[in-house]
Amino acid sequence: MKIRKAWLCFFALLIACPAASAQELDVLPDLFEGGPPKEMTTRYLRNLARRAVEKRRLTFEGLKDANDIKAYQQRMRQQFVEKLGGFPDKTPLNAKIVGTIKGDGYRVENVIFESRPKHYVAANFYLPDAGRKGPHPGAILSCGHSNLSGKAAYQLAGILAAKHGIAVLCYDPIGQGERFQMLNPDGTPRYRLSTSEHSYVGVSCILVGKNAATYRIWDGMRALDYLETRPDIIKGKYGCTGISGGGTLTEYLMALDDRIYCAAPGCAPSHFARQVDKGGMGDAEQNIFGQIAWGLDHPDFTIMRAPRPTLILAATGDFVDINGTWDLFREASRVYAKLGHPERMALVETDAKHGYSKGLREGMTAWMRRWLLGVEGNVIETNIKPHPVAELRCSPKGQVQLLPGARTVMDFNMDLVEKYAPARKDLWRLENRARALAEVRRIAGIAPLEKLPKPSARPVGKIERPGYTIEKIILDSEPGIWLPALYFQPVKATAPRILYVHGNGKATDTGPGGPIEKLVLQGHPVLASDIRSCGEIGPQPAKEWGGSFYEIFMAYKLGKSFVGMRAEDILVCARFLSEADTKAPAPIHLIAVAAAGPAALHAAAVEKQLFAHLTLRDSMTTWIPTVRDPTSPGQLVQTVHGALQAYDLADLLASVPKESLTVEAGSK
Repeated sequence: MKIRKAWLCFFALLIACPAASAQELDVLPDLFEGGPPKEMTTRYLRNLARRAVEKRRLTFEGLKDANDIKAYQQRMRQQFVEKLGGFPDKTPLNAKIVGTIKGDGYRVENVIFESRPKHYVAANFYLPDAGRKGPHPGAILSCGHSNLSGKAAYQLAGILAAKHGIAVLCYDPIGQGERFQMLNPDGTPRYRLSTSEHSYVGVSCILVGKNAATYRIWDGMRALDYLETRPDIIKGKYGCTGISGGGTLTEYLMALDDRIYCAAPGCAPSHFARQVDKGGMGDAEQNIFGQIAWGLDHPDFTIMRAPRPTLILAATGDFVDINGTWDLFREASRVYAKLGHPERMALVETDAKHGYSKGLREGMTAWMRRWLLGVEGNVIETNIKPHPVAELRCSPKGQVQLLPGARTVMDFNMDLVEKYAPARKDLWRLENRARALAEVRRIAGIAPLEKLPKPSARPVGKIERPGYTIEKIILDSEPGIWLPALYFQPVKATAPRILYVHGNGKATDTGPGGPIEKLVLQGHPVLASDIRSCGEIGPQPAKEWGGSFYEIFMAYKLGKSFVGMRAEDILVCARFLSEADTKAPAPIHLIAVAAAGPAALHAAAVEKQLFAHLTLRDSMTTWIPTVRDPTSPGQLVQTVHGALQAYDLADLLASVPKESLTVEAGSK
């Protein structure tokens, strides 16, 4: 082993001051390489994100004229649609007006349409009073995370705009209002928080190369299609607004659909340079695969649509970084000025908290009137009486999913699983095996073994137990990632070496009389190591996601998966163990338990020569049930974007020789 002199003092300190029994098997000190070990993966991802943000900044500064900007817009839009997984062909909307409400200076039509076949959208259409001569300019309003009330929570903005001559279609997004995708047997929403359902839906989407945003954006585009069917609405030049999660969707829609002439996103636009060091990642549709890595930042959603009129709505007391919002505004304003239309970019900031506050509603309506009606002047909101939620309900039982034949996002994702099945089967024919494994490497992001760092081991302590010793070591996996490990060495090694990785951390099965001790007393040297964001080097995982929500989606935005990163950690550990005896390097036996299973399966499949045998215990062995029902705990951390387009975990299992594979109870 290569020992670093700087660690000799630390080693001596550990010997002189043995750890408390509860921490007997801890390897790392309370502070290690820049902070607490449990924040190691967070620090690593943040450093990658900072470098990517700086790279994007340099690219942005290189936009000198209209030609540069046009090329940039086209490139960013193309990449954005590609990462969303593309959109389907348009199908009949089959729109129906199912009710009307008379208001003071406006009216409301309750509407249901199909954004995809039998995928129902419930909407409230706020129109100027019938006495006001049409046709009227139209706009769509994307809801923020208003949970059970959905579209009804945003009626004040719709009413205000309608009273000033602009028709506004406010529709429920999936997971809110009347569009929950997951219902209890009695027809009530399974989850009361829209953010929970959005992210569960996202788990299903990721595996087939889509995103929850793909479905949300398509709903908005079809809402615009509905406006185009209306003879009372001016064609081809629409508005779009939304706050919070609806602000994010407004950004997406205004960047991708040229029919949106006038936009007003709010309480969402900011800048990754300000957000990287904060803990919030939003929910699934607010995280696009690889967007930080290839330079898609929030200002780009506005830059992509320049120079069409855009108003940023901001709140001083927002939890969305107001400084980041102003950074975004400055960047976008520079682009608008270079294109000769600085007057088409503006920002309204109100002294309020997160939400579609009165000042922002007034600012939005004045902006829409200017650009859609040609009317200048302030808008003042006077007393508006909201309607009861029941009046705005469109479906008979309050959920469109209860309509006959209704289809969920998961249903469409399962259609894709079936669509991809023939190509997967062909790819995994024996004669194509090398190409299939190359695809696994590419999609999961696993580097070839020869390109991974050859680990050096830092010994930092030793524990004596009857019949064996436990050496505490630290392995370098890659810059910024160090793996704490326990090397169990029997008095006399007579059996093959074993790498033991447990999803709950290296110490889980290390107690006297436990699974690892039994192996060691049989003569096996055993290396038990933590892998990324597990054990000592991971925060307490959120049970529903299987890890840190922030870390999982930060990695996702960087184009990485935890399955791929952990597979590389396992390969580094395996190579170290294989070469631990320099006189007799040998393939090792790999035992992976629980959440470590999918990463271990990837590692064993792509580097077969390194492993004599793979044992999976209590491990996932196929992703397909997750697409159908993504709500089982711990599935998000096991996703790989677009994997099912080329392979399933079951394909990896089939590629491992039967005599070299054991799948034990609980694996599924």
